[in-house]
Amino acid sequence: MGLGYSLFVRPMLALMDSEKAHKRALLGLRFTSFTVIGRMFLRILYRPRKVEADVFEMKFSNPLGLAAGMDKKAEAMQGWETLGFGFIEVGGITEHEQSGNPKPRMFRSAKHKALVNRMGFNNPGSEKMANFLAKSKKPSVPLFLNVGKSKSTSLEDAHLDYAKTVERCGAYVDGFVINVSSPNTPNLRDLQKDEDLARIIEEVQIHSGKKPVLIKIAPDLEDMQIKSIVDTARGLGCSGIVATNTTIERPDNEGIMVETGGLSGNPLRKRSTEVIRLIADHTDGKWPIIGVGGISTADEAWEKIVNGASLLQIYSAMVFQGASVIKEIVNGLDKKLKSAGLNSIHDAVGLARR
Repeated sequence: MGLGYSLFVRPMLALMDSEKAHKRALLGLRFTSFTVIGRMFLRILYRPRKVEADVFEMKFSNPLGLAAGMDKKAEAMQGWETLGFGFIEVGGITEHEQSGNPKPRMFRSAKHKALVNRMGFNNPGSEKMANFLAKSKKPSVPLFLNVGKSKSTSLEDAHLDYAKTVERCGAYVDGFVINVSSPNTPNLRDLQKDEDLARIIEEVQIHSGKKPVLIKIAPDLEDMQIKSIVDTARGLGCSGIVATNTTIERPDNEGIMVETGGLSGNPLRKRSTEVIRLIADHTDGKWPIIGVGGISTADEAWEKIVNGASLLQIYSAMVFQGASVIKEIVNGLDKKLKSAGLNSIHDAVGLARR
């Protein structure tokens, strides 16, 4: 495990202190997964069992995916697949290239097992991203693109910004996540209002090639607002929802908690599960939910599933625990299914609601 630790855990732990460390971690994963021998090594160390799921008319080898933000530019897709993720979400990508917010903009709290970031959608833009994806080998697991709004684009024209990214990159991915919930682009969360959201969804779907379109929402909304967003998105034919993005709430005012930006990790776990349950209850479990927020163990993953999540995503757990957390969570879910006498993840989804 020594090489695995040096490749993933150590640089990931330094992630919040230096973006260079994040780049080195991605580079290390790309390098290791470039050769057949490297991929074989990673599979032996990290590959989990198969715990198949069937969602969005797609097959997933397991329900655990990589959340957006970890691999913004889709640099290590083959590596993430080799490590054992059931699906990958890259981005967020905006129509126009942008450098994001001033540094420092990434922070880590070992005490809280939490991250704060105010990256501000730093990304190469949709044109460069499309060109890169066209030349890259597409992973065999489902690939989703997180789509955001360029800072320079007005809220009135946001729908065109989202749609242009989808139009340019659509041929190279399996689905899209409309991100209207990042706290790091001024006024972006205003687009969660019904009329603005409807305009974005309708425009994106024109260019989506009938591929799944999902909405990613903030955990800081009132319950009634969440229900309204769900009704709007579902009514317009969205395939599902990602619950949730980062929060602007804080567990206390110590250390990095005074920094502005979105908080992810352990403090978000309870609220994200509440939102998942709220959506599952509101839709009678008939609308797929990707649960994300504070998952670092199989127990926490199971909690999201039995409350209504069909699929899961992690980010912070990779920073604090390294790549071995994928195997621990997926194999742990397999054990839970067997001990509950269930045949599939589908049978466990929403179990706490029955």
